[in-house]
Amino acid sequence: MKIALDAMGGDFGPPNLVAGAVMALRDYQQITKLYLVGDSAKIENELHKHQCTDSRVDIVHATQVVDMSDRAWSAVRRKKDSSVSRAVDLVKRGQADAIVSAGHTGAAVAASTIKLRTLPGIDRPGIAAVLPTETNVFVLIDAGANMGTVYSRHVLHYKNPTVGLVSLGDEDVKGTELTKEVFKMLKPSSLNFVGNIEGRHLFEDPVEVVVCDGFVGNVILKTCESIAVAMFQWLKHELMRTTMRKAGAFLARNAIGTIKAKTNYEEYGGSPLLGVNGICIIAHGASTPLAIKNALRVAAESIEQQVNPHIVEEIRRYYETTAPLEPALH
Repeated sequence: MKIALDAMGGDFGPPNLVAGAVMALRDYQQITKLYLVGDSAKIENELHKHQCTDSRVDIVHATQVVDMSDRAWSAVRRKKDSSVSRAVDLVKRGQADAIVSAGHTGAAVAASTIKLRTLPGIDRPGIAAVLPTETNVFVLIDAGANMGTVYSRHVLHYKNPTVGLVSLGDEDVKGTELTKEVFKMLKPSSLNFVGNIEGRHLFEDPVEVVVCDGFVGNVILKTCESIAVAMFQWLKHELMRTTMRKAGAFLARNAIGTIKAKTNYEEYGGSPLLGVNGICIIAHGASTPLAIKNALRVAAESIEQQVNPHIVEEIRRYYETTAPLEPALH
């Protein structure tokens, strides 16, 4: 497996990204080549800090970085020598099987869509985030029920993933005009569609694939992240109030640690951009080395499980058995 890492993206740049790459090389022997794309001097300096001389590392120099203030599509066209563009180029030329980026999400999506194009039958790609519940994990995807189902089945190993559409109520007459139209298309499909779900259903009565538009998905994702952090801060504050509570916290430390790990975004690594003709993993901008290591693991899993061929086959079967879908569905 050959993976290209945008070594300049994210809030912390090369220090966290290269450190995560070194961790991945030590733990994932299935990675046969890891391209570190960016300022070669800075990358070499970080590799030297970690005493990494792994022969699988190949540095690809890039002179530009897409800033968070840049407009995604124009940045791809103007900054042709940016680290994210050069990393996608490696996938386009077949030198790498996947790209991982913790940088400008819009630029990574734009570069992948422009340079790699979408898979047959896909109108636009969708970002799939994996979120935990008490009993399972689910895929949150913006406009991609078919693709989310494929990822849930082949990477998360759910035999027949249930699909829910985020709306304002269970009834099909509720929601925006967009969600009402998507409901009409999902209901007769071959997907295991259970109907509309509200925000509370995400964790009270979870499904395996949650479909929504990009705006709603981003709000859900960021809200869940902030609640997880806040809950543990509140819990720590309350448990430290008395000696009795401290003793209880000590006895429950293993359970607390398990839940903290389950809600830690670092463990999930990154979100696949499904629907492009290549593997693209979007990592959190504030990714730690552990998060980058796990983002590289997600890339390796997507390559190993042949997610894209399965998506193509799923779309082909759909078009053979039913009317063509609108862009909102796939």
